[in-house]
Amino acid sequence: MSNNKILIVDDEPDIIEFLKYNLEKTGYIVQSASNGIDALSCLNSFEPNLIVLDIMMPKLNGIDTCMEIRKKPKNNNIVIVFLSAINEEFSQLACYDAGGDDFVSKPIQPRLLIKKINVLLKRNQNNTEINGIRIDDEKYIVFCDNKAISFPKKEFNLLRLLYSKPGKVFLRDQIISVVWGNDYIVSSRNIDVQIRKIRSKIGVDKIDTIKGVGYRFNER
Repeated sequence: MSNNKILIVDDEPDIIEFLKYNLEKTGYIVQSASNGIDALSCLNSFEPNLIVLDIMMPKLNGIDTCMEIRKKPKNNNIVIVFLSAINEEFSQLACYDAGGDDFVSKPIQPRLLIKKINVLLKRNQNNTEINGIRIDDEKYIVFCDNKAISFPKKEFNLLRLLYSKPGKVFLRDQIISVVWGNDYIVSSRNIDVQIRKIRSKIGVDKIDTIKGVGYRFNER
């Protein structure tokens, strides 16, 4: 199941219910707002990876909402997909000029929308840089300060795990289960050795040791 979170912003309850059902069925975590003001107020608490944003809404329309979101650099990694029954070229251009990543016309075709969301999120994850690190899952390459570094499988998977949730402390048992699997007998010493090798390639400041607990990727 996906850990990606999607915020639906639309003033039509039927649209929200329809999209929420289809996205949650696919595995996404979904929250909704009925206007731009409410959407902006829940950004920090919900921290969506992607926003489905209607254009015509009360209080604050989609274009202005998108521009407000993009004013903060920390929101640049949020994917924004506009949703509207207004299909004129100038409307679509305004969406992109405001900072939107894609445009989907109403009436909604759920399978097409979900496919677009899957592609956009995957592309965005491969282009996200955190604390000087960017990971390309498809090419199995880690970029550190824009320099490409190759990693053996275990090191790559361990770094990818920590990187997937910056700031989260991963317990040693969790790391062993994900990286090595339950069929292998792995000691804490094995993890320490892999972490040391990773640090030698990307720097000691990227991964924090929580003594007696585990490790976390430093997002700063």
